[in-house]
Amino acid sequence: MAYNDFLPSSLPFSFTQLKQLRWLWMSASNLIGEIPETVGEMVALEHLDLSRNKLEGNIPSSLFMLKNLSILYLFRNRLCGEIPHVVEALKLVELDLSDNNLTGKIPDDFGKLQNLSVLNLFYNQFSGEIPESVGRLPALKRFSLFSNNLSGVLPPELGRHSMLETVEASSNKLTGRLPEFICNGGKLLGVAAFDNNLHGELPESLGNCSSLLMVSISHNSFTGNVPVGLWTSSNLIYLMLSDNLLAGELPDEVSGNLKRLEISNNRFSGKIPIGASWRNLTVFNASNNLFSGIVPQELTVPPLLTTLLLDRNQLSGAIPSDIVSWKSLTTLNMSQNQLSGQIPKEIGFLPNLLQLDLSGNRFSGQIPPEFSSLKCTFLNLSSNNLTGEIPISLENTAYKSSFLNNPGLCTRSSLLSLNLCHSNTQKSIKSSTQFIALISSILATAFVLVLLLSLFVIRVYPKKLIVNSPWKLTSFQKLDFTESDILPGLTETNLIGTGGSGKVYRVPVQRSGLVAVKRIRSDKLDQKLEKQFHAEVQILGRIRHFNIVKLLCYIYNEDSKLLVYEYMERSSLDQWLHVKKRLTNVSGSACLDWPMRFRIAVGAAQGLSYLHHGCSPPIIHRDVKSSNILLDSAFNAKIADFGLAKLLVEKGEASASVMAGSFGYIAPEYANTVKVNEKIDVYSFGVVLLELTTGKEAPFGDEDTCLAKWAWRHMSEGRPIVNALDKEITESSYLDEMIIVFKLGVKCTSKLPSDRPSMREVLRVLGQYNYPVVNGLKNRGRDSHVTPFILSSKNGRASDSDENV
Repeated sequence: MAYNDFLPSSLPFSFTQLKQLRWLWMSASNLIGEIPETVGEMVALEHLDLSRNKLEGNIPSSLFMLKNLSILYLFRNRLCGEIPHVVEALKLVELDLSDNNLTGKIPDDFGKLQNLSVLNLFYNQFSGEIPESVGRLPALKRFSLFSNNLSGVLPPELGRHSMLETVEASSNKLTGRLPEFICNGGKLLGVAAFDNNLHGELPESLGNCSSLLMVSISHNSFTGNVPVGLWTSSNLIYLMLSDNLLAGELPDEVSGNLKRLEISNNRFSGKIPIGASWRNLTVFNASNNLFSGIVPQELTVPPLLTTLLLDRNQLSGAIPSDIVSWKSLTTLNMSQNQLSGQIPKEIGFLPNLLQLDLSGNRFSGQIPPEFSSLKCTFLNLSSNNLTGEIPISLENTAYKSSFLNNPGLCTRSSLLSLNLCHSNTQKSIKSSTQFIALISSILATAFVLVLLLSLFVIRVYPKKLIVNSPWKLTSFQKLDFTESDILPGLTETNLIGTGGSGKVYRVPVQRSGLVAVKRIRSDKLDQKLEKQFHAEVQILGRIRHFNIVKLLCYIYNEDSKLLVYEYMERSSLDQWLHVKKRLTNVSGSACLDWPMRFRIAVGAAQGLSYLHHGCSPPIIHRDVKSSNILLDSAFNAKIADFGLAKLLVEKGEASASVMAGSFGYIAPEYANTVKVNEKIDVYSFGVVLLELTTGKEAPFGDEDTCLAKWAWRHMSEGRPIVNALDKEITESSYLDEMIIVFKLGVKCTSKLPSDRPSMREVLRVLGQYNYPVVNGLKNRGRDSHVTPFILSSKNGRASDSDENV
């Protein structure tokens, strides 16, 4: 009966009367309520799958007393409480209780399940230690308990007595060592134990494990050398060891299948290896180690390399001028080393390079003119010994901080905070009284004429004074238009919005259709607008995500700055939610139904989650609100307006000189401190969720309250949540989801930042309803198996090659 759109209903009581039923499959059948205790009367039951429903309450103790039960899937429900401690279902082969709200300890009786091959307990709130007896189970193959609060050690005998295939224990509070016999069966495919407190040396058995595909143990305290055999394990594809205390030198040869190697923030030393087997790498992150010597030319050979991070080491010498490949390279960081010589002009010919950081070295000579061809979203050549003129295409505010601390560099533009270049073509002219008098008279006459002309123009055309200084364009995307296509469209008839920073126009361009143009008047006295402009360019110029509005380019001269974006046909979310601003959608209905609102919530959450967890450093938006969530023609949500955004230089907090945001969306702690983190965005997004579920505006309430306080009071007084929901869209089939999202909005607007979930956790909650793929996590359980150890949760960086981007 699985995958049917039944009306929400409890598991029929009469089903438990089926004493001879052996197979009951009701996955994704809209089941609600609790699992009846009488399920224990179905004594013949062998296979029970109630996954992907909305079941609540405790797991009945009678369920684990069924003597014939071999398969039990209860994953992705809302079950709570502890697992029954007494387990007599000794024929269990597969047990999946993942993605619920289960608490307490893992029962010791699980150690009696001699036939158990799959044990999935991830995404719950289990605490305490893992029973040692689980490590002795003879049939165990897949063991997944990541994202809990488990402590203690991994069972020391895990893998010694069974053909273990996967171990996933990430994001817990585990201590101790990795089990010595983890690959004793020779079938181990992957180990994920990142984000724990594990320590000690890596077990030698990992070096004799040819079956391994991936190892992810970042963000622990492992020490010593990596087992030699692990580097060359024939099938190894992913090896992620960042944020430990590992030491030693890298081998000349590694697995020929190795694609991703992350070893940043360790104590590795020696030279960068040059073996031929390194040529298949796509990501090599060796930041913040003790590597020395030169950058070998062989490192330019890998044709598929997209990311190369060698910053914060002790490398010296020149970068190889004869770059063999690097045609796929998008990110190159060699900052804070001791590299010298001239920067190779060949870097300017790399077709896909987006981020280049060579700062903090000893490079000399000129910036290669070939750099004019680069389309970098991030460029940093600061703190070197570079001289000469900056290539003209790089003289724009997007690269304002890219050339600092190079005393010999100069620029022809006042946009950069550098020395201006002086012309050397001045001819020596004899100083004569007659010549000086002639020049003086000409200047005086010209001054009088200009003054008179200016007074005339101001008097006759006071509202049409425009200084026609030349325009320049800097693109962040491939464009099929120029500034000459944009400027004629900045007319009152194309005006679609006016704000504190300027005006917004809808401008038609021949091939691209429509673009949105924000015009910011340049006022030297208004530093606030300048900061907002630079923040918008710095943030949107370097990030790419479907749920973040796309900055196409910016155009500027001495008087104005123009930001050109993709055009959002459906305007902003607030104009669809609130009666005063309401628009009419394509079907003629002025009100967004719940499925559409829910889809918008998920899209906006994906955008914010990317800013917080997918960018390095993380980005705080600081002005999340329904008017800054734009909608395209298909009502896909896109986060916009990054004028107040902040980069977190380090994982933690950033300083804000003044409080920013909009009334009703501002987190309470923001008014009392200049230290801000991602949780202020979570608060604001919670208000948006409350707007989506109630239809009310953020400032709703009296002068002393707002929508967030009103919603909290509504819940704390015990009033029915259904009474708070938007009456225009309240239907019985959507009530359950709307109530959950309302509660999530209240949780996100908790007074204490520590009580608010992260955006990743918010997205996980939303992903349980109607969306089979959210943030890269596919449906789990019997149909497919998640391997979350492909990426480390702490490295803060994601590349386009990662499946979860």
